[in-house]
Amino acid sequence: MNRLPVAIAQLNFTVGDVDANVDKMLAAAGRARSELGCRAVIFPELSITGYPPEDLLFRKDFLDRADAALARLTDATTDISVIVGHPHRAHGHLYNAASVISEGRVTARYLKRELPNFGVFDEKRYFSPGDQPCVFQIDGINMGLTICEDVWHAQPVADCAAAGADLILNLNASPYDLHKAREREEQVVSQRAKASALPIVYINLVGGQDELVFDGGSFACSAAGEVIYREAFFEETLSRLDIASQGIEPVNKSVALLAREESVYRALCIGVRDYVQKNGFQGTVLGLSGGIDSALTLAVAADALGKNNVHAVLMPSRYTREMSIQDAMAEVEALGVAHEVIPIEPLVESYRRQLEPIFQGLPQDTTEENLQSRIRGNLLMAISNKTGKLVLATGNKSEMAVGYATLYGDMAGGFAVIKDVFKTLVYELAVYRNTNGEVIPERVITRPPSAELAPDQEDTDSLPPYGVLDPILEAFIEHDCAAEEIIAKGFDPQVVENVIRMVVRNEYKRRQAPPGVRITRRAFGRDRRYPITSGFS
Repeated sequence: MNRLPVAIAQLNFTVGDVDANVDKMLAAAGRARSELGCRAVIFPELSITGYPPEDLLFRKDFLDRADAALARLTDATTDISVIVGHPHRAHGHLYNAASVISEGRVTARYLKRELPNFGVFDEKRYFSPGDQPCVFQIDGINMGLTICEDVWHAQPVADCAAAGADLILNLNASPYDLHKAREREEQVVSQRAKASALPIVYINLVGGQDELVFDGGSFACSAAGEVIYREAFFEETLSRLDIASQGIEPVNKSVALLAREESVYRALCIGVRDYVQKNGFQGTVLGLSGGIDSALTLAVAADALGKNNVHAVLMPSRYTREMSIQDAMAEVEALGVAHEVIPIEPLVESYRRQLEPIFQGLPQDTTEENLQSRIRGNLLMAISNKTGKLVLATGNKSEMAVGYATLYGDMAGGFAVIKDVFKTLVYELAVYRNTNGEVIPERVITRPPSAELAPDQEDTDSLPPYGVLDPILEAFIEHDCAAEEIIAKGFDPQVVENVIRMVVRNEYKRRQAPPGVRITRRAFGRDRRYPITSGFS
């Protein structure tokens, strides 16, 4: 019986850094051969360029560099077969390709057939589709080659089976969302394996790239549709599978799917870590209010980057409650991060005096509240300019949706950690984090949330309770439900109409918000692209 030991290289690549990406591949290929005893190593989709390379793919010099990197990988891997994703130019077209390299030459090449063009994907902007299956052989094992979206469609897998494949390899750069890991396995790959009566090995990218997070979780599925092996999530791994004509035999112990809160928390951590480190920032700085949002952001940052790379700034005003300062201090002490206290009341008074001639005779309103927030944003950006630390914005998805945030104030920053996390989930994540050691005081989780920009202010002065608000927002934003459909679910018609009105009229704010980690299927930015100016009601 033929047996082929292969290495699954679930690695973290950087978009555009093709030389470093190939260096990482060569190191993994060497380990796969010498330490794991493998005859082949498999890398994810477009791993030479990183994913998604976006409009870099329009640059000839970038594609030339990718070609040179592929040639270097080909020349340097003569003692192990390599299956690698990369862009490929041919006959005036650009393809999302995967090549098989053996004994210093390309022995097979597959061109991705199904190009996703929805949500965060716009591959038809760059690539032409292939139209042929690819089945290649190593050590007597016939392997069908597919790329990511191909396995979500029946024909590419069926064509590989008809061409004589013993199993299917599927190279992926599949972004994380709350439901993706289970959906990949149970609703897609398992069904495709059973339909074709072929095992499928699913190799996924890991790491953060701007808003996107790739969660890894590579796995092997038997011909009966059973997941028989799964790699770790949110970690780089290099592991061995033994492939025979009769099926797949895992060598290492399989891991379990993650619970919802753990998967989201780890996605936030890897998203922050890679954004900061891949962009060369000298750590992070954030405003710490004593509220739940900044507390969770602080915990994520400290867990992602280490306490020495996080700087918290407390900026109390006359409306800041004493318990907020106490809770914020408890958070910095629990996490061991550096902190400063900068009272903003003198600055607020200075602004008021300068604006008094213009504001004379006009009643106080949210303008005075927003002054406080903008002063805080100004201070944080000054610290960032001076120290090279990235400002982390702390607003959540519920606030971003309805505009309950100050443009150039608490929206100021370079990266918004929880911008795709609804407020109700913020609380769940805080409880989850405390199961690994309490760093967020219980009072922060249980007391009513407040912006503390006016006397005795609470969020419910301006918004419905989050337990009501978030389901309405989810229905409208993530499922495109009309007002009538949401009302039919049992929500108050006036509340629904007010919420929708707030979402629509605050699109201009969201266009100016920093990027942040995507965890849902309809994040603001790449997923949801609504016009600012629109007559549709």
